[in-house]
Amino acid sequence: MSSLHITLSFLLLLIFNLQDLSAAPSRHLCHPEQRDALLEFKKEFEIQKTHPDDYCYSEFLGSSVSPHPKTVSWTNNSDCCHWEGIKCDAKSGKVIKLDLSCSGLHGRLHSNTSLFRLQNIRFLDLSQNNLHGQIPSSVGKLSHLTCLHLFQNQLLGQILSSLGNLSHLTSLHLSNNQFSGHIPSSIGNISHLTSLSLSNNNFTSHIPSSIGHLSGLTSLDLSFNQFSSQIPSSIGNLSQLTSLELSHNNFTGQIPFSVGDLSHLTSLDFSQNQFSCQIPSSIGKLSHLSSFSLSTNQFSGQIPSSIGNLSNLTSLSLSDNLFSSQVPSSFGNLSQLTSLDLSKNNFTGKIPFSIGKLSQLTSLSLIDNRFSGQIPSSIGNLSGLTYLGLSRNSFVGEIPSSFGSLNQLSMFFVSLNKLSGNFPITLLNLTELSYLSLSSNNFTGTLPPNINSLSNLLCVYADDNSFVGSIPSSLFTIPSLTNIDFSNNNLNGTLEFGDGNTSSPSTLQELLLGNNNLRELSLRSGSRLVNLQNLNISNNEINGQVPRWLWTLPYLRYVDLSNNGFIGFERSAKHGLMSALSNLFGSNNSFTGNIPSFICDFRSLSILDLSDNNFNGSIPLCMGNLKTTLSYLKLRQNRLTGALPDNVFERLRSLDIGHNQLAGKLPRSLIHFSDLEVLNVGSNNFNDTFPFWLSSLQKLQVLVLRSNVFHGPIRQASFPNLKIIDISHNHFIGALPSDYFRKWSAMSSLGANEDQSTESYMGDEYGYYHDSMVLVNKGVELELVRILKIYTAIDFSGNSFEGEIPSSIGLLRELHVLNLSNNAFTGHIPSSMGKLTALESLDVSQNKLSGEIPQDLGNLSFLAYMNFSHNHLRGLVPGGTQFRTQPCSSFEYNSGLFGSSLEDVCKDIQIPATQQNETPDAEEEDEEVFSWIAATIGFGPGIVFGLTIGYIYVFLRTRVVQKSFSPKQTQKQSTTTN
Repeated sequence: MSSLHITLSFLLLLIFNLQDLSAAPSRHLCHPEQRDALLEFKKEFEIQKTHPDDYCYSEFLGSSVSPHPKTVSWTNNSDCCHWEGIKCDAKSGKVIKLDLSCSGLHGRLHSNTSLFRLQNIRFLDLSQNNLHGQIPSSVGKLSHLTCLHLFQNQLLGQILSSLGNLSHLTSLHLSNNQFSGHIPSSIGNISHLTSLSLSNNNFTSHIPSSIGHLSGLTSLDLSFNQFSSQIPSSIGNLSQLTSLELSHNNFTGQIPFSVGDLSHLTSLDFSQNQFSCQIPSSIGKLSHLSSFSLSTNQFSGQIPSSIGNLSNLTSLSLSDNLFSSQVPSSFGNLSQLTSLDLSKNNFTGKIPFSIGKLSQLTSLSLIDNRFSGQIPSSIGNLSGLTYLGLSRNSFVGEIPSSFGSLNQLSMFFVSLNKLSGNFPITLLNLTELSYLSLSSNNFTGTLPPNINSLSNLLCVYADDNSFVGSIPSSLFTIPSLTNIDFSNNNLNGTLEFGDGNTSSPSTLQELLLGNNNLRELSLRSGSRLVNLQNLNISNNEINGQVPRWLWTLPYLRYVDLSNNGFIGFERSAKHGLMSALSNLFGSNNSFTGNIPSFICDFRSLSILDLSDNNFNGSIPLCMGNLKTTLSYLKLRQNRLTGALPDNVFERLRSLDIGHNQLAGKLPRSLIHFSDLEVLNVGSNNFNDTFPFWLSSLQKLQVLVLRSNVFHGPIRQASFPNLKIIDISHNHFIGALPSDYFRKWSAMSSLGANEDQSTESYMGDEYGYYHDSMVLVNKGVELELVRILKIYTAIDFSGNSFEGEIPSSIGLLRELHVLNLSNNAFTGHIPSSMGKLTALESLDVSQNKLSGEIPQDLGNLSFLAYMNFSHNHLRGLVPGGTQFRTQPCSSFEYNSGLFGSSLEDVCKDIQIPATQQNETPDAEEEDEEVFSWIAATIGFGPGIVFGLTIGYIYVFLRTRVVQKSFSPKQTQKQSTTTN
């Protein structure tokens, strides 16, 4: 064959091949029925518009991407195999991949969705959309599926057991939905599964033991659910597992020993559960482990030394558990460790010196343990440390000088220890330091004048120490400094802001210097505190006028000037007043004159406390400017006069104007203060009737009217949330209805939603402010600096109430203090008082009560103080420890009390010998009385009767009073009285 023929043959063959290639697409066009199914599937959903700030996570790229509606390219006149998100089989033309992740799909997955007509599909990804409803059971018919990704939607309900039919599935991701119920045991049938993620759902119950059949699983994530019970030991069968995430659940019990068989594990996270007991020593077999967290559980005992075998470990967190004993020295073998967190445990002893061998460590937290001894100098060898937390332990001695080598250290916390010595000068070498906390130690000496060498410092906390001397002005030249706390020290002298050599605005936002001995404030020219937000200079010795420049700082929100010697306020021009001020505390100074009216210009003011000063005049009417912002107003213990304005305080939660000279009536505008919880107008000259109309204030919890000129009867009123009422020392009269206290529900029961903590105070939820008041408790006038939320009290003493004590008092089961003394109550003490199981103090003295003391009062175990004196009580005094511990004066001046309890409390009272000799025997006295009665018969029946009764009354009254203090005569008194 000639070369020409060869050439022609080659050309023909090439042409035929090119024809085959050009015809190939026509042979692999998408099947019409598959195209139609996809177009129908598209119509089942709305396509949501995306926002420029929206993003999705791309597993392929390993980064965030913007949402993109892939179905836009799906048109009827094009090949569906070329549509975005679609892939077809090269030979059959059948759709084998559908990826519509992050495509803005919105709608429900229907059970008859056209999706299930794509029977050859292998990869299905509908993740990061807005799909809702349940997974249709028909998904179990897609038998060729290898990947099913539906994470980050709004799907709910249980996982259907039909998923167990997907025997070819290798990846199942259903995380970040609202699935609930339990995992079906059929999941163990998916034998080829390598990746399973069900995190961030609402799964409950336990992990089925069948999960151990998934021998090829490399990644298992069940975190952020509500799984409970124990981990099945079958989990140890997952020999290929590299990542196991079970955090943020309710797993209990101990970690199965079989976990040590997961020899390929690189990441293990069991944090935020309720695991207990000890860590199994088999953990030491996980030689490939690089990240390990057991934080926030209830693990206890010792840490197994076998953890030192984990030579590839880079991150270890055992924080917030109950580990005790010492840290094993084998930790020094973890040479690759970069992060170690042992905080919030009960570790004791010294820090192992071997910690200094962890040369790769960048973060070390030992906070909140019981470590003792000196801080090992070997920590100074960890030159890569950026975070070092040693706070809340019992370390002693000084900070090691070797710490000066921690050149990368950014955050250093050693607060709440027992460290001593001067300010650790070695720290001044740490130029990268941004957070420094030395609080609550025993550091002494002066602060270094060159503290500004810490040029990157953001926050410095050195409160609760014994530093002396002045505050270096160079501190305020650190360009990045935002927070300073030197409170509770012995610093003195003048507080000088800045050195006057800078025109740059200061970054300082918080300055806390309370409880020192500072005497003066000085702002040098050029020091611009324009960013200052919080200033606390309380409890110092600063006097004179509050400086003018303070009121020009535009962002200042919180100012505490209390407990100093200020006598007045300088003020700037009105246009210079700061507009952000919300909290102003100026109590316990020496302010005089009128309350400055410029305070009314602070239109954001929420808390104003000017109590315990010498202000006089009236409350400024201009405070009406603050009616939409002011929540707390405390002007108590001044010399204010006039009436309480009725044009202010609409948003008040607490109003305390007690101990002034205010007069007039309570303004009826108070009825509109719907947020009012505390009203204290005690110790003034208000002259009004009882403000029953205040009962319409549904949030009112404290009402104090004591020591005024309130008068008249107190009408029936229900106070559903009232916990403390003090109307003592007024001129109230009349009787109280028997059902008077029936609707005082807050004293009857705290309620299911009430905070019953013994350390929860009124005002806690509002930050800086706490309500306070003066109350008579256990016979003593006490100032409650903070009022417990569970504290309840009634004080009606010092009035002219009469009639019987209302029996409805027994409904107040949460009542702690009851004072009805110095009135004219008559009748018996209600037996219902025996139901006041929380009662601690009871005073019914100085009344006209008769009958017996209810015996059930002897069962009130919290009743520590009681006073029944100056009444007409008689009969047996209740037994019980509480009655036997009272002073004898609690029962004096009654007409016939007796019993063993009275003998115990009065046994130390002795009648003088001369008085005993002059006191005739009881039988001789009786004979003398009857002889006198017989001798007077001749004077006529009327006179005889009157004189006789008078003599008998005086005789018996004197005799009973004497015998109530004489334990030897108590039994004879009982016989005579009866």
